[in-house]
Amino acid sequence: MLAFGVGQAAEGIKNQAFNVFLLFYYQQLVGVSGTMTGLALGIALAFDAVTDPLAGFVSDRFRSRWGRRHPFMFISVFPLAIAFIALFNPPAGMSEFASFLWLLVFAVLVRASLTFYYVPHLALGAEMAHDYHQRSTVFAYSTVASITAMALVTFLGYRYFFPTTPEYSPGTLNPEGYVNFSMFFAAGMVGVILLCVFGTAKEIPHLRQSEASAGFHPKMFFGDFLDVFRNRSFRLIFIGMMMTTFAIAVEAVFNPFMGVHFWGLPTERLALISIATLIGLWIGLPLAPILTRRFDKRWALVGPAVFVAVNANAALIMRLADVSWFPDNSSPWVFWIYFARYLLQGIFLPVILASFNSMFADIADEVELETGKRCEGVIYSARSFSGKATAALGAIVGGVLLDVISFPRGAVAGTVDPDIVWYLGFVEGPATSIISFCGVLFYLRYRIDRKRHAEIRAAIDARQAATGG
Repeated sequence: MLAFGVGQAAEGIKNQAFNVFLLFYYQQLVGVSGTMTGLALGIALAFDAVTDPLAGFVSDRFRSRWGRRHPFMFISVFPLAIAFIALFNPPAGMSEFASFLWLLVFAVLVRASLTFYYVPHLALGAEMAHDYHQRSTVFAYSTVASITAMALVTFLGYRYFFPTTPEYSPGTLNPEGYVNFSMFFAAGMVGVILLCVFGTAKEIPHLRQSEASAGFHPKMFFGDFLDVFRNRSFRLIFIGMMMTTFAIAVEAVFNPFMGVHFWGLPTERLALISIATLIGLWIGLPLAPILTRRFDKRWALVGPAVFVAVNANAALIMRLADVSWFPDNSSPWVFWIYFARYLLQGIFLPVILASFNSMFADIADEVELETGKRCEGVIYSARSFSGKATAALGAIVGGVLLDVISFPRGAVAGTVDPDIVWYLGFVEGPATSIISFCGVLFYLRYRIDRKRHAEIRAAIDARQAATGG
């Protein structure tokens, strides 16, 4: 379980590098407009409409002495590292359009390479754990690894690769820092993926081999996806996740600008914010299995999701409303308010994400009962694609909104017009949270609890016993 969990750190590294540094780098330093940067990232995500389902379908039906998932996980690692380094090191002197194309090509390659690791990796977790509660524990490990990696990318990035200097304020305006940043974290992704591949290899003899014998026909490809989308439980979680992911994606575009320009914090202080997430993460780690046992997975998802949304908006709304007693950016209390926000978020994120992934594993059992087929790869590829497709739209919308509010390029801390800063906070906070709350309404209609899952497993076992499977 530890080796499986550590493998999720690769996705965390990529996500945080993209969410915090990539759009900022191309919009502020390379000179690509927010709209074109968002468009490039959106198009790159659109390619996942092909690679995500393909990775899931092929790995479901693949047969080898190394199992269904491990070969794809292994071969993805080296193109991922090379493309990641190239992404943050475009040749100097290119035109804006040429820089746009460079961003587009290597963002596509990074995402495609990671997909052929990430989707089989998630499916592997569902295969390894069959127990309703053990799944929450398994995916809690992976969630902790992912969030830990994200926090470390932020901390090390702001603290060591992009420190504030007299020449660069914020430090993320320093172009030289991106060279070492990309090489360091590319090596990190290689390390955690190889640890996962070899650390879980002993499970291969105990994993289920593909039962498919008719090859990879397009008709089968679409048939498997239709079978999954006919499942009501899947549709509810899928739609809810798309809505919340879209809101998070728009917020992610604005987030790198918020700490510096809205809250007035230097990069060294922002580095410490990631420590708040880490502290909260390790406090929240044991909560995932406890809450899913006590309240079941639906409420273990809904309650923390609502709390995180409210927590993210409380201080923002007070600042936007110009509440008289709320401290301004010259007060040391601003840092601790920001710190507390991410500490509380870190406590509940493992519960939310572990519940998500565990619920999809339970849905795989329900789909098997309905269709007679194991489709973990298809289910997790659809889960992955839903996040990426809506993140693509969110990246495009976020980039456009940066241009709509006329956020300046190469903006030095403390020089941005207060009206622009206000709109920055409004979009990053209450405007997007409305969409998140709508997504929660879909989660509330999910109905696979421990009793229903026990019935599903009993029916599957009975059918296998009757057919000698």
